Amino acid sequence: MYIVTGGAGFIGSNIIAALEERGLGPLVVVDRLRDGNKWRNIAKRNLFDIVDPDSLDGFLAEHGSLVEAVIHMGAISATTERDADKILKNNFQLSMKLWDWCAANETRYIYASSAATYGDGGQGFEDDGSSEFLANLGPMNPYGWSKHLFDRRVAGMIEQGAPRPPQWAGLKFFNVYGPNEYHKGRMASVVSQVYPVARAGEACTLFKSHNPDYEDGGQLRDFIWVGDCVDIILWLLQNKDVSGLYNCGTGRARSFSDLASAVYQALGKNPNIEYVDTPEDIRDKYQYFTEAPMARLRQQGYDKPMTELEEGVCTYVTRYLNQNDTYR
Repeated sequence: MYIVTGGAGFIGSNIIAALEERGLGPLVVVDRLRDGNKWRNIAKRNLFDIVDPDSLDGFLAEHGSLVEAVIHMGAISATTERDADKILKNNFQLSMKLWDWCAANETRYIYASSAATYGDGGQGFEDDGSSEFLANLGPMNPYGWSKHLFDRRVAGMIEQGAPRPPQWAGLKFFNVYGPNEYHKGRMASVVSQVYPVARAGEACTLFKSHNPDYEDGGQLRDFIWVGDCVDIILWLLQNKDVSGLYNCGTGRARSFSDLASAVYQALGKNPNIEYVDTPEDIRDKYQYFTEAPMARLRQQGYDKPMTELEEGVCTYVTRYLNQNDTYR
């Protein structure tokens, strides 16, 4: 049995789909569906159960002996969320609770960290999981801080020889795009936001640069196709001896103008981009560059090439966004 928390969310539902495609299971989703269309992310899946997070203790008490791995993707992921108590409960305390359960029950544990833990990038983006290195990072929002807090807690436990799951891995996701992110609204990828504008033949808008080192639209991010994130998780499940904190990106930063242009090109249209001022309330916190060094994961043996930006965007647009059924 595989438990995926946040299994009805963006990355989680793609993990569930991939596990099912490979005949792995039974599959359990831990999530809250509420009253939106999030349920559609898992509507095609054959699931053993869908468990409310508040009922997880009881489920584990009844079925815990069957669990092969817990894949913990559930979190409040909005960087705009300001209720730090709410974030702490969901992103740190639940993560810690699952770590303790997996350690006590000898169950493998893979969890979502985030590139937001790197803050403004001033300390670089090396996925060094030591307490000494992590202490130098300064996340810029409560979401990034909550993920960083758990990374640091894990580092301390490992260094102190505290009980741990037989395999554990934290993944620092960079800018992920792909199907089943539609419920995320403003937090969905730029690809999904540019698509309807590009399809209508209109101009999309990107932020101007307020940094002389970058041209308008030249701000750089490590954009990663969700299928690559899933492949890394499946590889970890196949390689039980690999544990640690790892970046989950492509290792190659690309510009927002590259990303937007790829959407137009996937639709057979010429790119049409206009630039607007970055809002003043986020201008001083805006990141101009992120890129995930992937050497640590490669050194562990992960050798699958990452999907090129244009290929990933084209797949997303033609197989999902431009279809009547946009869900995986």
